[in-house]
Amino acid sequence: MENKFIKTQSTLLSLIPFLLIIGPFLADLIFTLISLSVSIYIFKKKKFEYFINKFFIFFLFFYIYLLLNSFFINFNLDSVKISFFYFRFGLFVICFWFLLNQDRKLLKKIFFVLLICFSLLIIDGYIQFYFEKNLFGFSIHESKRVSSFFNDELILGSFLSRLFPIFFGLAILIFNKNKKYLFLISIIFILTEVLIFLSGERSALFYMNFSAVYIIILIKKFKVLRLVTLILSLILIIVLSQTYPKYKERIVDQTISQMGITSKSIENKSIENKISEKFVFSKQHTHHYISAIKMFEINPIFGVGVKNFRNLCSKDQYMISELSCSTHPHNTYIQLLAETGIIGFLIILLCFIYFSFVSIKYLFSKNFREDNLFDFQVCITSAIMISLWPLVPTGNFFNNWLNIIYFYPLGIYLWSNQILKKNKNISI
Repeated sequence: MENKFIKTQSTLLSLIPFLLIIGPFLADLIFTLISLSVSIYIFKKKKFEYFINKFFIFFLFFYIYLLLNSFFINFNLDSVKISFFYFRFGLFVICFWFLLNQDRKLLKKIFFVLLICFSLLIIDGYIQFYFEKNLFGFSIHESKRVSSFFNDELILGSFLSRLFPIFFGLAILIFNKNKKYLFLISIIFILTEVLIFLSGERSALFYMNFSAVYIIILIKKFKVLRLVTLILSLILIIVLSQTYPKYKERIVDQTISQMGITSKSIENKSIENKISEKFVFSKQHTHHYISAIKMFEINPIFGVGVKNFRNLCSKDQYMISELSCSTHPHNTYIQLLAETGIIGFLIILLCFIYFSFVSIKYLFSKNFREDNLFDFQVCITSAIMISLWPLVPTGNFFNNWLNIIYFYPLGIYLWSNQILKKNKNISI
């Protein structure tokens, strides 16, 4: 009976990437059910060591701070709801870690689910690119951005780029001794990177290249494989940029124009020589950031409250222009400054500093496992670093869909860290 419970929970956990494609409701429902049911099981088994560790203590501190902020400092029903149920993300990480220790085949299940997800998105995405409609009849976005099964939600690139390091890490862990299969999987890697370009998501393209460079620098045994897949994908992207200029305009020309770095050549030299205003990413982003920073300056300790940026950005003391308002400021750290103050900001900043030091440790490490667990952990850490990287536009930090992806690699990281410290052999 217990064995059946573990297998059921681990199977449900492995399906989460697929459920993220279907929509946030089912993914969040399964995510929450796993968090609660497996946590209860761990307590019944008196495996309290899973909750007495640095990660969970640190998470509890952040969770309690969000609760106190929402209930007593910046009361708002949305803030209270988000803060109260935020506990499930920390529980999920612990449950994931526990299930990995109980079910040796869980990583293989996750790999094959990701393989199916990436394969389906690649097939459907390229169909939508060539025929302007996908398999379900969803039309390509009016800006020619590929969205595949996500339809109006332009998050295909975000999904692929954030989960790709996990997919790559699992591939080298499972197929490290079978070069033939690894070669076939490499084709999927290349097609994935190109598809991210076609999605038109500039942050996602940055994430993909960031994780690629991170992995190439730090892994010990598969540098050439990752370097070759990156180079080939970049060549294909350059070819597509020349063949379909619309995509280059979105990724390159529009970005340069929005930042005010350059302007189109015009005949009137007096206008041409005029100093153009410079922006951080775009005028909209810049005005979001300035409004958010104003909120922080007026409420430096505790901020204006979780999810309150959208409610307050139109007020005179915060508003810069009609571009100031949005559901969130489009940068994780600026959002945290505005909504949770210096305390919430520092908590997440410490996470970034911690994993930065972990990355430096990888760089100078001379010890690595013959079973490729070290390289696997590097890939998992790169997935975490993507979510923590400060210098890029981001989604809403408290968005459920994004938080599932944020916390998903953390359980794998804790498990792999435990295995490396104990110098155990693994079989999956």
